[in-house]
Amino acid sequence: MSKVRVLVGTRKGAFVLASDGKREQWDISGPHFAGWEVYHLKGSQVDPNRLYASQSSGWFGQLIQRSNDGGQTWAPVGNQFVYDGVPGTHQWYDGTPHPWEFKRVWHLEPSLTDPDMVYAGVEDAALFRSTDGGQTWQELAGLRGHGSGPFWQPGAGGMCLHTIAVDPSAPQRMFIAISAAGAFKTDDAGKTWRPINRGLKSEGLPNPAAEVGHCVHRIAMHRSRPGVLFMQKHWDIMRSDDAGESWHEVSGNLPTDFGFTIAVHAHEPETIYVVPIKSDSEHFPPEGKLRVYRSRAGGNEWEALTKGLPQSDCYVNVLRGAMAVDSLDACGVYFGTTGGQVY
Repeated sequence: MSKVRVLVGTRKGAFVLASDGKREQWDISGPHFAGWEVYHLKGSQVDPNRLYASQSSGWFGQLIQRSNDGGQTWAPVGNQFVYDGVPGTHQWYDGTPHPWEFKRVWHLEPSLTDPDMVYAGVEDAALFRSTDGGQTWQELAGLRGHGSGPFWQPGAGGMCLHTIAVDPSAPQRMFIAISAAGAFKTDDAGKTWRPINRGLKSEGLPNPAAEVGHCVHRIAMHRSRPGVLFMQKHWDIMRSDDAGESWHEVSGNLPTDFGFTIAVHAHEPETIYVVPIKSDSEHFPPEGKLRVYRSRAGGNEWEALTKGLPQSDCYVNVLRGAMAVDSLDACGVYFGTTGGQVY
């Protein structure tokens, strides 16, 4: 019988949830790294036993942990992130220069073909790669070397590189997203990059349609159709049908188009999920009703999914890395909240 595993990172540690194909009873392992903030957990698609975790502590800083047995045991791996040259500076909101700092790892993305290759998106926004299972890390400096860095701004959570999507049909092509800078694309495995934000508009920028500066919250793609991308922006649900070269809005009939996360159904490339949040100043569901919205048409037409979710007095948030899908025949959709619930 098929099995499913759900990786859960929290401010109290990491948990591994496992079940059979019925997904009715769950075995829970954890908390691993009890008392530590776990920013991201991700498993290899090549080796199901290989897991990576990004954990952070006010006392000990940023650490990367690796498991080779599906999460039963963990060991720290290399935590030296080597920049190609001086980390540099960027412009803050007031226009003054501030030094680029290494603060934490927001996102870990294992290679689709090599269990020892893994990418890391960090704050302040930069991209790193390890080719030895996380033991050593080297910056893909072409991203910050693009020249647009002085126009990147920190979002409310920091200036983070939070999304890394590798094209399964062309592993040299990757997409990344930075809050608040926008989306970028490479066709040469990270040597050179260019912004892909045409069609995005962000009120508050001196030029609302600027090449960079947009607060992108999440990007999602379906493995069978990597040329189609979906985006949850600070405001607006966006779609690209040309691998990010242009975007158009598909927010449609959502109660609000603000939110943090977006995901694509495992077997239906036109079925996407979002969790609307009231606004950028009120981080809770509209009307206190926790609703996942689904579009089976790739956007514009949305329906609320509410069965089993609280429909009154609910004031949690659902952040950018807190939704995932499994690959079983009847696709499972999972999300976690800032209140500690997993649905």
